[in-house]
Amino acid sequence: MRILLLGEYSNVHATLATGLRELNHEVTVVSNGDFWKNYPRDVNVSRPEGPLGGLRLYLHVLSLLPRWRGYDVVQFINPMFLELRAERLFAVYRYLRKYNDKMVLCAMGMDFYWVSECTYRKPLRYSDFNIGNEVRTDEPAVREQRDWIGTAKERLNRFMANDCDGIVAGLYEDYVCYRPYFPKKCKFIPLPITFDNDSPLSTLHSPLSTPLKVFIGISKGRSQYKGTDIMLKAAEYVQKKYPEKMQLLKVEGVSFDQYKKMMNGSDAILDQLYSYTPSMNPLLAMSKGIICIGGGEPENYEILGEKELKPIINVQPCYESVCHELEQLVLHPERVPELKRQSVDYVRRHHDYRKVACQYELFYNRLFMKSD
Repeated sequence: MRILLLGEYSNVHATLATGLRELNHEVTVVSNGDFWKNYPRDVNVSRPEGPLGGLRLYLHVLSLLPRWRGYDVVQFINPMFLELRAERLFAVYRYLRKYNDKMVLCAMGMDFYWVSECTYRKPLRYSDFNIGNEVRTDEPAVREQRDWIGTAKERLNRFMANDCDGIVAGLYEDYVCYRPYFPKKCKFIPLPITFDNDSPLSTLHSPLSTPLKVFIGISKGRSQYKGTDIMLKAAEYVQKKYPEKMQLLKVEGVSFDQYKKMMNGSDAILDQLYSYTPSMNPLLAMSKGIICIGGGEPENYEILGEKELKPIINVQPCYESVCHELEQLVLHPERVPELKRQSVDYVRRHHDYRKVACQYELFYNRLFMKSD
């Protein structure tokens, strides 16, 4: 198949492309590299700086559109798959629909269904927008609600979701937000992860060492929204309480290559307070034998059919829970080797990019079978 992957979210498309190419598909990745993270892509569509950046990007995309014809599958990482206003993306989508075959929308990252469901119907006990029945009122959450509800972005998301041939959710949370509206279209497929050659897996078999090395990455402008501010505060408290038992490494706003290198050698990673499931960065860490302290709710294991491996240290969305779980790990380092081993096995079993690519291939093939 000829497959066009449009947009990027935490290296999902670039990693998926690697697996699909190994299955002998012709794949083109078009993205802006997910901003400063600078993930690899075949065609760069970063928005130029300056007041005319949007217009310059739009003209650039118009010049590229004739090359984006004749694909068997066009997959969009998100309704906002380019750094353009939603009003402009309607025309781009319609052009791609006209000159290609199957359209696939990914339910990944921020979009209308995620914002609306978590704000109103609340299918999750907690999320980026609700804690129980209470809706979050902090500025980042409110800003996203204003951006997606009752706007052109909502109209674009609804239009693409209804028009496309299939929808892929990469996390349990996204799946439960889309499934009620598109039960015949929506499919859960785990996120794809590659195993780096530089992963220090030898540490899995080395003697226990102190201090426990804990890693936390801070996303530009999203610390409060993702709860990283609370996790950092908790980590700083535990580190201060046990200075000889714990070491804290904090990184912010670095490229993906730098992020991977700085992560190496860590024992644990703190990531995404309001998540049920590990996303790309903690999964990458787990593939290196780094323990994830974050989202590991029962629903995460259930949707994967996993009954044996439970490597994620699950935390509830509050400061006290993070403090407690991190402190317990610091005080019981004998747990570390087994959690590290299970972390690697878990990613190999469910998220290996080759296995995930095979699931996407099967999903694409079924789209063609439906239209026969």
